[in-house]
Parts: sequence; structure tokens; C-alpha cells
Amino acid sequence: MIERYSITANPGILSERFSLESADGYEAKYNAAPTHVLPVITSAAPQGLSFFYWGTSPEWSKNKTPAEKIINTRKEFFDDKPALKRALKRARCILPADGFYAWKKVGKKTAIPYRFVMHSKEMFSIAGMWEEYEDTEGDLIQTFTMITLPANSVVETVTERMPAILLKSDEEGWLNNDANEDELLALIKPVPENILNHYPVTPGISNITQNLPSMITATPPADQHGNLTLFD
Repeated sequence: MIERYSITANPGILSERFSLESADGYEAKYNAAPTHVLPVITSAAPQGLSFFYWGTSPEWSKNKTPAEKIINTRKEFFDDKPALKRALKRARCILPADGFYAWKKVGKKTAIPYRFVMHSKEMFSIAGMWEEYEDTEGDLIQTFTMITLPANSVVETVTERMPAILLKSDEEGWLNNDANEDELLALIKPVPENILNHYPVTPGISNITQNLPSMITATPPADQHGNLTLFD
């Protein structure tokens, strides 16, 4: 499961990278986490940023853990869930990002957080889906889920899953309203191993209330309690 990522570019660079008309309302997120309101670009409005909650619980994943229902959709689900495949056609988005985090288990009670970035330091996008519903007060709520797939050889040294990173050349295709389900699913594939780099970061990333520039800085490997470890 992937439950953290980052998008830290300034509004001008973000707008230029994704050809946005405006990035009004955007603020850098060094520790984007479930329940946060985060910027997404939808196939319905690809020229602007929308701001949705990270977390959804679709009916098709009743047998999954509550956390996984809310924040991640595995690519493998699309093969077995026709309703999910149909939803893909109508409600896609991309999540602008410049890094994602994962924890490496090195003992029964020890895990070290790592940040994955592009070697080029460039921004990238993650494939997602979104939905809209009314809450108990009758207000419309928009939420999104991140699509994940089995880790490539670089990411699997830390964890077994990774975000569905879209190559820049595939972003337009992902947001294309005329694409069919099979064309869209063909875009969800592991990125080449040689474009990713990773390094340990502060265990403070576990606290979803923290949002500091220091969270993307390389630090000596430490477990989730802040204890330094030689396992790396």
C-alpha cells in the first residue's frame, strides 16, 4: 500500500509542467497523506487544478482492508471487476507529484521510510480515479484513489507496491475522454527502473499533521520511532 507522496513545486512551475490555466489554491505538500485535500487534474477539466480528498471506499472492494479500500486501487482489480473498469472510463485523474514514500521493514517492529524520486528531479504524475457523492448534510464531496501496481526492481527493495506513475508522453492519453478501457489500462505499467532514485527520510513522515521542507531531505536511516539503524 502507498500512503504518502509529495508535490512541492511552486505554482508557476506546476502550471507550466501540466499546461494549467491557473494553480490558484495550490500549496506545497511535503507529506501528502490520506484525508488531506490535494491537487488533482481530472479528465473532465484538464486545464485546471481540482482539490479532492484522498480517500474513497468503492463497493467493488468489500473484501479489502479498510485502509486499502480508501486510498489505493490495485491495477489487478480491473481484470475482475467490470464495474470498476467502467468507472475508469468516466472518472480519471492524475496526481501531480515529485516523490512518493514507502517503508522498508527490517525487523518485526522496525521499518525505515524512504522517498522515491526521479533521477532528473522532475515532477511526474500518478494515475488515479475520483468520485463524487453527497455527505450526510447533503453537500457534494469529491475524493480520489491512487492506482498502484506491483513494484519494479528498484522499488521492491523497499516495498512490494508502487504508484502507477505515468510517463509524460502518456498523460494526455490518460486524460483523453475518447480512450477506451483497454487503451487506458495499457498506460498503467511499471516505469523503467533507471529513472528512479531513493533515499531514507525522517521517521516524522509517519505523522500526517507534519508538512515541512525537511521531510524530503535525506537523513541517516532511522526506524519509525526515530532510532538510528544500521540496516539499509
